[in-house]
Amino acid sequence: MNKEYIDRLYLTICQLHNCDCKHVESVSVHEVFRGQTVWQGRVEVFDLRGHPKAKRAYAWSHLDGPNDEGERIVTVLEIPPVESPVTAVRASILSDSKKRKK
Repeated sequence: MNKEYIDRLYLTICQLHNCDCKHVESVSVHEVFRGQTVWQGRVEVFDLRGHPKAKRAYAWSHLDGPNDEGERIVTVLEIPPVESPVTAVRASILSDSKKRKK
């Protein structure tokens, strides 16, 4: 990933979670449900400093909006049951699903 992208994720994590962080690695995730790909991409892993509950955060972005003209940055803290990039993606999918049902 390019530095500009990592910097956008870094700033979002710092602002949303009121702490500092450091990029650790990029992890490829391919989530399949009933034989269909429901999410595929790279999750950026950040170690947190100064957060009261979490030591790590996971972040990624995707196109958003009616015509995919915007960018949505997703951040998920490593708080059980989230314990890895895969479980962070699953938690995000579940959260988005619940929001759509409301």
